[in-house]
Amino acid sequence: MKNIVFVASECVPFIKTGGLADVVGALPKNLNPNEYDVRVILPSYTCIPWEFRGKFRYMHHFYMDLGHRQKKEHVGIMTYEQDGITYYMIDNEFFFSGWKPYGSIRFDIEKFTFFSKAALAILPVIGFHPDIIHCHDWQTALVPVFLRTLYHDNPFFWKTKVVLTIHNLKFQGIWDVKTFRNLTGFPNEVFTSSKMEYYKDANMLKAGIVYCDYLTTVSHTYAQEIQTPYFGEGLDGVIRNYRNKLRGILNGIDYDIYNPATDPKIFARYSVKNVEKEKRKNKRELQKMLGLPQDDHKMMIAMISRLTDQKGLDLVDWVMDGLVDENIQFVIVGTGDDNYENMFKRYQYLYPERISANLHYSEDLAHKTYAAADAILMPSRFEPCGLTQLIALRYGTVPIVRETGGLKDTVQPYNEYEGTGTGFSFTNYNADDMLYVINYAKHIFYDYRKAWNDMVKRGMQTDFSWKNLAGEYERLYTELLGY
Repeated sequence: MKNIVFVASECVPFIKTGGLADVVGALPKNLNPNEYDVRVILPSYTCIPWEFRGKFRYMHHFYMDLGHRQKKEHVGIMTYEQDGITYYMIDNEFFFSGWKPYGSIRFDIEKFTFFSKAALAILPVIGFHPDIIHCHDWQTALVPVFLRTLYHDNPFFWKTKVVLTIHNLKFQGIWDVKTFRNLTGFPNEVFTSSKMEYYKDANMLKAGIVYCDYLTTVSHTYAQEIQTPYFGEGLDGVIRNYRNKLRGILNGIDYDIYNPATDPKIFARYSVKNVEKEKRKNKRELQKMLGLPQDDHKMMIAMISRLTDQKGLDLVDWVMDGLVDENIQFVIVGTGDDNYENMFKRYQYLYPERISANLHYSEDLAHKTYAAADAILMPSRFEPCGLTQLIALRYGTVPIVRETGGLKDTVQPYNEYEGTGTGFSFTNYNADDMLYVINYAKHIFYDYRKAWNDMVKRGMQTDFSWKNLAGEYERLYTELLGY
């Protein structure tokens, strides 16, 4: 039996701000329970819903040094079990209180420095010896640094290996060296240009890349992209230096949660056998709910997304007048930057019968939109993996994507001559290229409906479930441990 510890800042169903939480929630449950004993360590945020917090069980507490600070920090250990996985919640109200898991970057750096050290400190207390600690993103990137420096002589961790997964390289945890020296107590050699130092500051993610035993990211293409200056966010040189320990492993989705045949959130359930008829019912009901004209012949294109620069919204702005013609309904579900929220409000005002801008995130509305829409648009500037296109395929909603990161790896472009493909794609980050591909998709939708319906069914029959993809992590763990 191999002992695996996941350390992460968020996890479904407790707390979620993005795809990281979906991965940490789903992957442990899909590793072979006969071969892996998987535990998960999370912060005990006070914003975790009481339906879970009220069931957390107190286990132990102690006080821990943190860097050169005189005051020791309280480390409470709460535990909870669900779906065969044991979760340990690190309790400290100073760091983990508030209405949301993240705040100012300066306080978050202090918070997750504490969390990274505490995650190691609780393991001897709970008596769980990890063969592998699997860390996620910058918030936990200091775990391998603490392990290889301050915990170097601790026999409890002598054989422990560390895997670090980068979900989004854009966020790195950067602050000045003096602050990090005080917060961590790391020896001087950590703060050198070959390790944690980064343009005279200190970089948590860079340190994690250097000190981890294996580095993964969430798609094969993104693993290649981040070794280039355009996608590397200033760390491409470091990643190229450590490319021998880098691997891209595609994310999956939970096929129990995202299943149109059983989904309680959608208007009419369906499978690949009756998708054409039942999807129309979902479209009519969503049109009614959103105040759009109820018309089966309208092509409904959706965007379910955070409204940020990363998501290609400047391209949408550039061609919106040409995109939403009299045959199109455009549904937006998401929240984000004010300039993009205001942009969609303006377009909804100009085209009230063609555009529905739902500028909040609702899991219920997202599921209804996946089931109702004909196509989903993802023109991302970069996309490490992307889960939206995987969910869309599962619901028979055809993705229209830019060929980057996981979008390139998961959406096979339609080939009208061979009758293959699961979606439509364009290569260059260019609004005219995007509009050309959208118009081509509209042409297939209206003029070659059988080809469109066949593509829908091919998409629904692809398998991006964690049950199918978890095996790649199992092979990585086996390679790393040698047995």
